[in-house]
Amino acid sequence: MFGKLAEAQKKMQEIKDRLETVIVTGESEQGKVVAEANGNNRIRSITINESLFKIGDKNEVEELITLAVNRALEASEKLMQIEMAAASKDILPGFLQK
Repeated sequence: MFGKLAEAQKKMQEIKDRLETVIVTGESEQGKVVAEANGNNRIRSITINESLFKIGDKNEVEELITLAVNRALEASEKLMQIEMAAASKDILPGFLQK
């Protein structure tokens, strides 16, 4: 049983390592703000269109950044759930066997 637990932990670490390299994006309307996150829910970058600096509306810029970041994190979360579900299908049958 401990061997299967170690195997499951190894598999989960492999998934986490792979998700670190996968990049998903979230955009505000018209792509004025683009946020990139990895599959482990870490924001990697935020790109702001130059036109937003000319507007000078701080609240609008903050709302667009928040929207883009939330969309990127939602995409990251979905990716993580898919990866974990696939892994659990491989791992769980091993625990059920004696």
